[in-house]
Amino acid sequence: MNPRERYLETLRFGRPDHVPLHPGGPRESTLAMWHTQGLPEGANWVDTLATEIGVPRTAFDGAIGLPDLTKMIPTFEEKVLEHRNGHYIVQDWMGAITEISDQFDYTYIRSAKDFVTRHWHSFPVKNRADWEEKIKWRYDPADPKRFSPEFWAQAEAAQASDKAVAISINGPFWQMREWVGMEPLCEMMVDDPQLVHDMAKTWTDFTVAVLETLLRRVRLDVLRTSEDMAYKAHSMISPRMTRRFLQPTYFAWRDILKSYGDAIIDMDSDGYIPHLIPIWIESGITVCDPIEVAAGNDIIAFREQFGKRMAYTGGVDKRAMAVGSQIMRDEVLRVAPLIADGGFIPSCDHGVPPDISWPNFIEYTRLLAQLEGWL
Repeated sequence: MNPRERYLETLRFGRPDHVPLHPGGPRESTLAMWHTQGLPEGANWVDTLATEIGVPRTAFDGAIGLPDLTKMIPTFEEKVLEHRNGHYIVQDWMGAITEISDQFDYTYIRSAKDFVTRHWHSFPVKNRADWEEKIKWRYDPADPKRFSPEFWAQAEAAQASDKAVAISINGPFWQMREWVGMEPLCEMMVDDPQLVHDMAKTWTDFTVAVLETLLRRVRLDVLRTSEDMAYKAHSMISPRMTRRFLQPTYFAWRDILKSYGDAIIDMDSDGYIPHLIPIWIESGITVCDPIEVAAGNDIIAFREQFGKRMAYTGGVDKRAMAVGSQIMRDEVLRVAPLIADGGFIPSCDHGVPPDISWPNFIEYTRLLAQLEGWL
């Protein structure tokens, strides 16, 4: 099988020749630490890992992502408003006023380059007038800048590759939170539900139009969406509100994808998610991740409860990986039954933090490779 076939067969509970080897991805601080622990400077960590454990480089392949098609046009001007007490206060390209340590530049605000703490001071939408005047008009699916010749060249190259073709689109909760802020959005769902419906419908109509333009020319295998809508013990909004405000978007994505093929919808959400999984299943979402163990998620219990209606990636406790040795082995072996059961690509349950050493990461990946049939 090529990587595309292997990836899709695994997540569709098929019969892959092997499960893709996706141990997880490091951030900048993790790579910096690994370079002090044996990873050569300038070396590609995936290439080095493949050599260290003796598997083909293609074992790590799966999906190739297309560039973002849903960014607002035009963006806000990015600018530093103030520099004080070791922090920058910045207006970012989405119009939010954000504070970040000056050990990072402001591009870290909207990029997962590292584990960065940010403080959000304000967001551009506080009422309907803000929504109409500052934001809504920036999401025109027909803007000629949205689909550039360079994008189509990258899309054609991705489709010609042996990898699954994926695109990422923010979920409606995530996107509205970027416009309004998390707590104000939750309050707005009670105080001004019509405005929330308008924002959600605008996002739905916009993303469906973008997807249709893409799907007319490109075979899409995976739509990746992110919501990050749960804390350690609960979801941020109730299941009822999720169905009311968010599910229409999920239904619309499901329908447009089915009309052009059979792309997977993969939901990423941190936090404790078992109250949300039934809604995602109803909505045509068939994969979710990263299944954070520290948030109380039990991937084995999820399989017993939801069966093969949901596949997973992630699920390996980063804390056990950091300890290494038998504790790490026991954690990987805990989730190993799902590898044989199908619909599961084991991986670190979030970005790989710097307390997971390079030797421990090698040991962990070697164990995954053995369980997945690569060794």
